[in-house]
Amino acid sequence: MRLLFLGAGATGGYFGGRVVNAGADVTFLVRPKRREQLARHGLKIEAPEGSFTMPVKAITREEISSPFDAVIVSAKAYDLASAIESIRPAVGDATVILPLLNGMKHLDALDAAFGATRVLGGLCHISVTLADDGTIRKLGDVATLTLGARLPEQQAPAEKLHQVLARGTDAIYAENILAAIWEKWFFIAALASSTCLMRASVGEIVRTDGGPGFMAELLNECIAIATANGYPPQPRALEFAQTFMTDPASSITASMLRDIRKGGQIEADQIVGDIIRRGSEKGVQAPLLRTAYVHLQAYQNVLRVSQTSDRT
Repeated sequence: MRLLFLGAGATGGYFGGRVVNAGADVTFLVRPKRREQLARHGLKIEAPEGSFTMPVKAITREEISSPFDAVIVSAKAYDLASAIESIRPAVGDATVILPLLNGMKHLDALDAAFGATRVLGGLCHISVTLADDGTIRKLGDVATLTLGARLPEQQAPAEKLHQVLARGTDAIYAENILAAIWEKWFFIAALASSTCLMRASVGEIVRTDGGPGFMAELLNECIAIATANGYPPQPRALEFAQTFMTDPASSITASMLRDIRKGGQIEADQIVGDIIRRGSEKGVQAPLLRTAYVHLQAYQNVLRVSQTSDRT
């Protein structure tokens, strides 16, 4: 299969690089500056399990000459509109699109742009950063990519893509990909809402007088929303989330909080706002989530004013 990875940043660059290293036919769709960087220095990955630098194929949107068999999209959700336009020339009648974004709101946009039959379900678990010099640094041991068919007619191409990705990555084929997406979403919504609202790590919150109860209540709101939508978390996922969110020694924060601390854009609507909306449609009240969402929206408003002021 001819694979196109949108971007060669932290997530897409890591998984794409691993697949290239395994011998797959991979091209990265990037901006001119990143293309020049890759042409000059290659793709650099540093990871606990081993580091390497290698040449890769990289093109800009104007250089797409024919459709690819699969397009892997790992852009941030707030960049999805531009991502859709960037990959449009690469999508043909037989192309499948694998998004690795958080939440589910992106599926509606991709379905509208390309048709639901082309859009698979996917997610990933990884902690990775992109350094200023273009080096991709993986933090920790976990780096899994999960994909699956959302529709019966997608099963064959989804399984074929999984076989290719599994050559170089820890790729998991999910028989119920929507359940897998919800299982990640309910947890990261709770983690992002709590640590961003309190501007603190899990442990720093839990070590307060009302912290354990706050964390449990917020997590229960997310669990109730997932359950009301037909995707109750499985016992193992529940146990993990409840243990993780009540650990007084934990120094973990959501990546969204790290973005806030850097003054960057955040996926507030996609991770928190959309899960609130889906809960509201099912009659689930989520007062703590709503409070966190107001906080995140206020941050975004301040950021917009600051960016406008900087431009003027």
